[in-house]
Amino acid sequence: MRGAPAVLMALIATSLQAQGPAPDFAPVAGGEFRSALRYEDVAAGTKVAPFLLMRSPVTNADYLRFVQAHPAWQRGRAPRALAEPRYLSHWSGPLELGSAMPEQPVTWVSWFAADAYCAAQSARLPTWSEWEYVAAADESRRDARADPAWRERILAWYAEPSSGALPVVGRGPTNVFGIQDLHGLVWEWVDDVSALLVSSDNREQGAADKLRFCGAAALSTDDRENYATLMRIALLSSVEAADATANLGFRCARDLP
Repeated sequence: MRGAPAVLMALIATSLQAQGPAPDFAPVAGGEFRSALRYEDVAAGTKVAPFLLMRSPVTNADYLRFVQAHPAWQRGRAPRALAEPRYLSHWSGPLELGSAMPEQPVTWVSWFAADAYCAAQSARLPTWSEWEYVAAADESRRDARADPAWRERILAWYAEPSSGALPVVGRGPTNVFGIQDLHGLVWEWVDDVSALLVSSDNREQGAADKLRFCGAAALSTDDRENYATLMRIALLSSVEAADATANLGFRCARDLP
C-alpha cells in the first residue's frame, strides 16, 4: 500500500495530460457599454460585470481533445437535433483532423456543441453584450468604435473572401484586455444568440414581437455606422442553434466569483 499514492499521482497526471492544457482566460474589467443593439427597457448603456474570457478561440486541437473525452460529441454520434450533418465535416474522420491544422480555430460546430465544450471547461459561452464589449477594444482603448480607421481595419477583413484556409490563432493584435482574434479570424457563437432577431425591414425595428428571450423587450439597431457589428448581428440572427458553418467558431467565458 506504500506505493498507492505514487500510482494515484501517476493516474492523475495521465488524466491531465489527456485533457491537454487548460484554457487560457484573461480577466475583463466590467463597465458600462453602449451596444449597437438598443433594448426598449435599457435607456442608456448596458452594464457588463467583470468576467473571464478565453484569450483566443477554441482550436481544432482543443476540440479534438474534447470529443476524445466526450464520445457523444464525436462526428456521427452527436444527435442531428443538436448538430447538423455538416458538423465537423472539415475533419477527415471523427477523431482525425486530416488537413485541418491543430492551431486553426475550430469551425463547423453548432451552438449546442460549443455550449457543451464550454460546460466541460467549467465555463460558458459569452453573452452578446460581453463579446461586443471586449470586441470594441483595440490595443490601447476599451472602446475604439468611434475611430474611423479602426472601423475600416475591421471591415477590411469582412470584405475578404472566406474561401481560403483559416489562419492559426494567436497571430492577431492583443487588445487592451489581453484578448486576441475577436476580429479577422472567424465569427463566434454567443450564449444568447437566439435573442438576435433583427428584421431586415427598418420599419419593423422595435416591434414588440422581435425579441422573445428571457422576457426581454424588443431590440433595434442603434449605431448604423458600425457596419461590422450589424454584419455580426445579421449572421448570428440567421443561424439556428444546430447549424454549423465554415467560418463560425467560439470561445468560452467564466463568471468571476
